[in-house]
Amino acid sequence: MRILLTEGAGLTSRQVATRLDHLGHDVSAAVSDPLCLARFTRHVRALHRVPDFGSAPLVWFDRVLDVAARSHIDVIFPTQEQVTVLSHQLPRLLRAGLVTAVPPFASLEQVQDKLSALRTLARLEVPQPRTVVVQDPSDAAGWNSFPAYVKAPVGTGSTGVRRVTDAEGLAEAVRHFIAAGARTDGGVLVQEALTGTFVMAQCIFDTGSLVAFHANQRVQEGADGSAAAKVSVDAPGLRAELARLGQALDWHGALSVDAIVVDAQAYVIDVNPRLVEPGNALAAGTDMVSALLAVAMRTPAAATASPPPREGVRTHQFLMALLGAAQRTGRRRSVLAEIVPRLRRRGVYARSTEELLPWRGDWRTVVLPVAAALATLVRPSMWRAFTEGAVSRYALTAPGWRQLRDVAPLPGPATASV
Repeated sequence: MRILLTEGAGLTSRQVATRLDHLGHDVSAAVSDPLCLARFTRHVRALHRVPDFGSAPLVWFDRVLDVAARSHIDVIFPTQEQVTVLSHQLPRLLRAGLVTAVPPFASLEQVQDKLSALRTLARLEVPQPRTVVVQDPSDAAGWNSFPAYVKAPVGTGSTGVRRVTDAEGLAEAVRHFIAAGARTDGGVLVQEALTGTFVMAQCIFDTGSLVAFHANQRVQEGADGSAAAKVSVDAPGLRAELARLGQALDWHGALSVDAIVVDAQAYVIDVNPRLVEPGNALAAGTDMVSALLAVAMRTPAAATASPPPREGVRTHQFLMALLGAAQRTGRRRSVLAEIVPRLRRRGVYARSTEELLPWRGDWRTVVLPVAAALATLVRPSMWRAFTEGAVSRYALTAPGWRQLRDVAPLPGPATASV
């Protein structure tokens, strides 16, 4: 099949492309900047230029429909927040003869922004850290639990979250997000920072029924808070909570969360209505990409439960580890200290598989880590050249989200699989 990824700059899209190509599909990507991760691999056969997505999702969607028609695309595969506009404009997508797997827009609205997710998790009694919503720095004057996280209602990764360690930092972060328009979107979230194990979990649902689940622990943090090294874990409690969440929302497609596990209890700290980095799941025996594609195509096998988890399967993303070392310390010695264990397959790289840029049979992939290593050894601050701008190419901005919420979604099927 001809499959179009909704972007090519993110880590998830790069991992998805590898798997889809191995499955025998013709993979292309919609990109606003052709100098992205998807360019440095043979697994993506074409890059299609489209406008920036974040602030004008409907304009982006129009262009993607044109690309799909001209390129005879069969499936639109959401790898980032483009799931929002695909859900919003689903009837147009179906009329064009395309398929995808996205939730009903009414369901997506309940978890897409952080404030809505907070309320939905509270309503369904899904455990989460203590959180308050403030409209002004003075509203947070009584907060005395540090460190804490300050979050804008709409924002992805480092653009929407700040870690603060004292009252002064808290007030400054709240002022920053208020000035950026957070009050318009409902206020700023202040959340307790729990001490525990950071776990990333992802699910595939077919009209509210859980068909695939995987969880992994972040072993090492990479650039901008990414997971540079992971190990698969069994998380039956979290699986049960997410199955209940998906059923309550009548979810369709992918749903991922970040959680902190404290004394065997998982507390959800972030909800993403999309697939997130499926490489560790695949290494552990759960093919999230095939499951999501099966849901989109109405394949009967999609209705079967995912296999028992294989614990202890280790994967890494060396590029993110390398850039993370440069970001954290700004020292050449730290960059070198990341390169040497990778070459010797020691530390987090022992018995671990590269999930982001597997190089066997794909020599173009080697360009990025080699370039990043040379650049950061010469000047560690060059890590920014490899990360800045990537999030802005796939993240939905607050104005873009308001645009979708202010325009009524088109009437039609609740899900893409009809």
